Amino acid sequence: MATVLIPLAEGCEEIEAVTLIDVLRRAEIHVVTASLTDDLHITASRGVRLVADATLDAVIDDEFDMMVLPGGQPGTNNLNADQRIHALLKRFNQADKWLGAICAAPMVLAHGGLLEGLNVSCYPGALKPNEWPEVQFSNDAVVCDNKIITSRGPGTAMTFALTIIEKLMDEETRQQVETSLVIR
Repeated sequence: MATVLIPLAEGCEEIEAVTLIDVLRRAEIHVVTASLTDDLHITASRGVRLVADATLDAVIDDEFDMMVLPGGQPGTNNLNADQRIHALLKRFNQADKWLGAICAAPMVLAHGGLLEGLNVSCYPGALKPNEWPEVQFSNDAVVCDNKIITSRGPGTAMTFALTIIEKLMDEETRQQVETSLVIR
């Protein structure tokens, strides 16, 4: 069974976080949500209260196939300010594991030096091309380059989650989940 770590920071984008958790679990992917603090209760960017499965410290040494960062503000800034997140991103990258970031969260990957030479999608204005000349920016809803999957924002969260299913599992599982969601 594939495993995914989703860190939840205060001020994360709730549509992205909940969509990722829900859709990936529909594919029977083991998703672990982790609070950056000792409090498992997180207040998302629009005031929605989320409850994490564990603290980041409790699962930091566990093995996962992928880590996915929800965006939103100030959630993305909180992720970016946490050195444990940067250490995990480097560990996953060095182990050739999947990484994902949506909305403003590709900024965390950029600050970690993980986007150089890659095609990336993100929320408009979250990363300014003139400040990141080594990154190729795309307006596509979802971009997969190397083992990094990025996406534009709340409206692309479903497609982002389905793409993660396809990469971690297979196209058939993606199609089964997509059909059950009545997307088309």
